[in-house]
Amino acid sequence: MNYEDNLLFKVAWFYYMENMTQQKISQQLNISRMKVVKYLEQARNQGIVQFKIKSDGEKRINIEQTLMHKFGLKHAYVIPTVDSNVNESIAKAAAQYIEGHITPNSYINVGYGDTVSRTINNLTFSLNVPVSLVTLSGGVSYYTSSIAGTGKIDPTRSNPQIYFVPSPLIVSSKEMAKGIWQEKSVREIINMAKLAHMTVVGIGAVDETATIFRNNMISRNELILLKMNGAVGDILSQFYDKNGNKIEFELHNRLISTQLNLLKNMRNVIGVAGGPSKIQAILGALQGGYLDALITDEATAESLVKLANE
Repeated sequence: MNYEDNLLFKVAWFYYMENMTQQKISQQLNISRMKVVKYLEQARNQGIVQFKIKSDGEKRINIEQTLMHKFGLKHAYVIPTVDSNVNESIAKAAAQYIEGHITPNSYINVGYGDTVSRTINNLTFSLNVPVSLVTLSGGVSYYTSSIAGTGKIDPTRSNPQIYFVPSPLIVSSKEMAKGIWQEKSVREIINMAKLAHMTVVGIGAVDETATIFRNNMISRNELILLKMNGAVGDILSQFYDKNGNKIEFELHNRLISTQLNLLKNMRNVIGVAGGPSKIQAILGALQGGYLDALITDEATAESLVKLANE
């Protein structure tokens, strides 16, 4: 029964959320196409598929409950693992989660990274209530491209109000960073962030897939140095070790980004990340107590539970 419930949810997710064909689903799950048709009909009849997919597979709930218990999370949302583009799948789930937990005129803090950007894009197209976004660091103006396009596609939908930290993410010296932090316009945004209803952050791995590396903000040599110093991941471009402790790194002095100690005091901090390369980074973030909620995929969640039990 547990297996059947889990399979039923996966079929519904792949078909309705990932837009996979029935044939592709049958190949992915190694079941017949007729079984896929049967499960889709069952999902509709049981109300599992409504306007959203109801997340009630027993196996998945057990994983979610274990994550919450082991790491002191308020919420965990685990989705089926897909073969490719796990960031987009997690972003869809994150947008669905956020939409179910906000009220009109909420303020949402947004961090840095590919999955966060995708989450905002999905959320902007699905939200029916006005919200405002507050950036937690400088240098994230690329978010505006997806948000600005929404009104053109649906002129009846109001775009979120966005409050930017008016600076680059990384500056040339710690003296310049100190001066920027003292600017009134920057302090105003940081003070807004402290009062927001919800915060969404990405979790980066310490490898070539990291957004901060792909955007040429740190060099390959700096990446090696980070690994040598025990870094396993980053949140808001600040690197930490396996226990979640922020490591000493010169770049941190030149960052215009909300400090991790401030993040701990914010309300409803949601981490959005998944995939094999992110497991140690997510574990470190959980050990550091930076998150109130985690949205990830099933394979990643199972690995986290296994590591937590060791």
